[in-house]
Amino acid sequence: MDADYQNMAVLGASPADHVPVGFYGERVLRVHHWSSALFSFAISRPPGFRFRSGEFVMIGLPAPGRPLLRAYSIVSPFYADELEFLSIKVPGGAFTSRLQGIEPDDLILLSSKPAGTLIADALRPGQRLFLLATGTGLAPFLSVARDPDTYEKFEEIILVHCVRYVSDLAYRETLAGLFADDCLVGEQALAQFSYLPTVTRDGFPQRARITHMIERGILAEGSDKELDPVTDRVMLCGSLAMIGECRTLLERRGFAEGSANKPAEYVLERAFAG
Repeated sequence: MDADYQNMAVLGASPADHVPVGFYGERVLRVHHWSSALFSFAISRPPGFRFRSGEFVMIGLPAPGRPLLRAYSIVSPFYADELEFLSIKVPGGAFTSRLQGIEPDDLILLSSKPAGTLIADALRPGQRLFLLATGTGLAPFLSVARDPDTYEKFEEIILVHCVRYVSDLAYRETLAGLFADDCLVGEQALAQFSYLPTVTRDGFPQRARITHMIERGILAEGSDKELDPVTDRVMLCGSLAMIGECRTLLERRGFAEGSANKPAEYVLERAFAG
């Protein structure tokens, strides 16, 4: 037997489930298809599994031999009883073409060690926190924006989500409702959280790209000032093009990239950005 499968019993799966060492075998609880290009799913959370808001894990599907694995940011807040993820559907994709077909009670492989650089500890204290996302880059910010510590560290939290089509605005009702049903951050979010969706290819009130919003100083509703490294902090997650362009714009304004060992003014998820 392949050494990768020696720890199956410890992780609570049968030998037929093909769960590698260092992974849990968890069951799908629900699946939601937002559009023809986007879906989300929730799985059971292993007892003792811990993560920090903004981190990602490796997700896989059981298969003979070595399973295909992909990094997925955790949508859920750290205190949730389940783990939720957001995914695109890639036509003919080796992984998502199978993943998009999952149903409740199917088995999902979950790595036991979360990681990531989109954490608040990598940022210096500031007044406003901007969460800038394109597409499924929204995922980690749903976790960050439901963390009570985020509201203790920053006076304002502004989430900007840029997509091509209105149908791609996943979690729109939850975000527009300012997490009203969240027992831990609902009251704080009402006073401190703002959601600014923007769509580039459909008719929509806001149609600017994030880079244009930075250049024009309209990242926050009612705001007409430049991002300021003295008071503002930024997290970036999304397409490589967006991240590259935003980094250039931020660094021109005096922002420096931070890390857990050396906090600064902005961070990005390096596992996805290369």
